[in-house]
Parts: sequence; C-alpha cells; structure tokens
Amino acid sequence: MRRIVVITLLLTLLSPSNTQAAPIDALAALNNLEVKGRAAKTGYARSQFPHWSDPDRNGCDARNDTLKRDLTNITYKVGTRDCKVIAGQLLDPFSGKVITFSTTKVVIDIDHVVALSNAWQTGAAYFDKNKRSQIANDPLNLLAVDSKLNRQKGDGDAATWLPPSKAFRCEYVARQVAVKAKYGLWVTQPEKVAIDKILSTCVGQKLPA
Repeated sequence: MRRIVVITLLLTLLSPSNTQAAPIDALAALNNLEVKGRAAKTGYARSQFPHWSDPDRNGCDARNDTLKRDLTNITYKVGTRDCKVIAGQLLDPFSGKVITFSTTKVVIDIDHVVALSNAWQTGAAYFDKNKRSQIANDPLNLLAVDSKLNRQKGDGDAATWLPPSKAFRCEYVARQVAVKAKYGLWVTQPEKVAIDKILSTCVGQKLPA
C-alpha cells in the first residue's frame, strides 16, 4: 500500500499541469522504486515502442521537438512550419563537446534515457502499445546526444554505462529515475547501487520536471 501511495504521489508531482509542485529529491525517489531482477528480453522489438509520433499535437514529431529543444542556431527545412530541423549546434550532454548537426552527416542521435529494451525488461513488456509509445516519445525520456556515444551506450543501464562527462551524471541518472517513477518501471539491484553511488556525490539532486 505504501508503494502505491508513493508512486501515485510521484506521478502527480511529475504531471506537467502541476506547476506549483515542489521538486522531488532524486535519491528519495530512487529508494521508492521497486527492485527486481531484469526480465527476459523475449518478444522485444523497437516496433513495440512506436515512435516518432506527435504526443503534444503541435504538428512536429517528438524527434524534431527534441532537436528544437536541445539545439541552438537552428535551421529549419523550408515549408515545414519550423518543424523539420536540418542544421544546428548541440552542446552534447554526454561529452560536454559542441557538435554541429546537419542532415548530410549523422552525428547526433535522440537517446532514450531509459533505453527501450531496458524499459521492456523492467516492466514495459506488460504495458499496452499505447503506453509504450508514450515512453518512446516522452520529452522526459529523450535527449539529443553524440551519436557515437549513444550507440556505445546501447541498451545499457546505469550499472553498465554512464556518460563520459562526469558533470552530467547526476542529472542523467536523476532523469532515469524520473522516467522509471513516472511509468512504474523497476530497477535491478546493480542499477540501483550504481545510481545511488552517483547521487551520493550530488546530495539534493532533484528529479527533472
């Protein structure tokens, strides 16, 4: 019963409509996540998480919305109503380096902070496809990042991969906790230990809104 109450509170506070809510402590939120072993990957496919859709119905898909949010000096494709991003610059959170983006060379990916296969193995396999689509298109779970580092990460969790930029690690794991709390996903014991270790270096780290 206590866990249900805590998760309900987290979902309420993480709701975009609750703009007056106080930020939630990331370590406290981590300690309220269920801890279980990783489930089998049987049945997983990226097609189980439909993306890129337009969840906020602003006329732009979630990928381009993420590029618009995370890049600067943006150029849009003519005739797309400032939706299709074709150039810009990214201060890559994973490396701390500035990356120039264009459509002629793939140097930036949109990372799922909680990897889709990780989500599948920590609860999302039991969701319907609509809820899995929400995870795949949620701005909370999306970041524009260096494509090489994103592919290095693969489906890793905090126990197996962390951003090279140590300055970003607290924010990174706090975002993972926020996603898992929002969707009721669990963490594995090694994952929890790794996140706890990071958050112990940044006491007071809050969950992203």
